[in-house]
Amino acid sequence: MADEPVTYLSDDQSWDLRSGAALGRLVTSMAGEPEIFPVNYVVQDRTVLFRTAEGTKLFLAATSSPVAFEADDHTSVEGRSVIVKGRAQVLETDAEIQKAERAHLIPWVATLKLHYVRVIPSGTAGRRFRFGPEPDRLDTFA
Repeated sequence: MADEPVTYLSDDQSWDLRSGAALGRLVTSMAGEPEIFPVNYVVQDRTVLFRTAEGTKLFLAATSSPVAFEADDHTSVEGRSVIVKGRAQVLETDAEIQKAERAHLIPWVATLKLHYVRVIPSGTAGRRFRFGPEPDRLDTFA
């Protein structure tokens, strides 16, 4: 509904919106503490693909820890947020890496990012938010 302030998106709409963005956040947990990493990414075959160097992101992907990935965007009149929950997988075979290289994912930061990681989704959720003034509180309790 165009008049609703929050619209829940279908799976197809969520993937379409995610494909149009370039920056997201990878959410993991290490030793019971949340970790959040900004990453540039691409969507390939309804998975999220990013590159990384040695470190926490790679370690957590190698251990197949559960992750969440969130991407959002906005204009002056609306915002969008899409979340993927799943497992991260480090790409290791020649075939996996060659397929990932065809996505032309170039790191934004001038550091070597030799490893490809793919987030394999177990679920997705997307919402669109229409911006506007807060409703009158008295109207909501009448």
